[in-house]
Amino acid sequence: MIGCEPVGAEALLLVLADQPSPELSGRIRTLAERILKQLGPLIRDWVAGWTTLLLHYDLCLTDHQDLEQRLLPLLRDWLTDKASASSLKPYQHELAVYYDGPDLAYVAEQSGLSVADVIQIHSSTLYWVGAVGFAPGFAYLGTLDQRLVLPRRSTPRLSVPAGSLAIAERQTAIYPQASPGGWHLLGRCLEPLFDPDTQPPVRLQLGDRVRFVAVDLGSLDD
Repeated sequence: MIGCEPVGAEALLLVLADQPSPELSGRIRTLAERILKQLGPLIRDWVAGWTTLLLHYDLCLTDHQDLEQRLLPLLRDWLTDKASASSLKPYQHELAVYYDGPDLAYVAEQSGLSVADVIQIHSSTLYWVGAVGFAPGFAYLGTLDQRLVLPRRSTPRLSVPAGSLAIAERQTAIYPQASPGGWHLLGRCLEPLFDPDTQPPVRLQLGDRVRFVAVDLGSLDD
């Protein structure tokens, strides 16, 4: 069942499912695109979560009650349109990673695995973009192999280098810019994920698939 909740005076939160999935993330992206196409002038921004879609609207043009009524037919169509799920072909990224992170040995120790096992497990999983937020281009990827699941660090770092590949709980992510962070750092991604001078500036989009490719030190010099 879809829930619709006002968030402050200028935003509306759509709760679209109980459980996240790769297919749902793609469908949320489809819904956001349809809303922008039909109601674009009213919408200032949108933010997708694992099972939600947050719409920031222009209070000079609409309010949450009016917007909710305008959304109803779009939501009905989205719920009944099976093609929006079956025809969507997510883009798959392969990102080169050098596994040399400062927390790699700690993750291996806590997981009861060797460093080589951690790298093999992490790089053999096909992830999906379930949400984008926290910082421009920061994509939350699911779902981490259960063998690597750890809580966040008890003490966050004040600065995590740009490109750092990290894990926390059931998620993995790459820090697109230097920023504070409390995730465990496994390595470095060698490719930029955010560039304000390109379109779109964010490389990893909601519903995309991501696989990490482990490279050795010699590959960095090629």
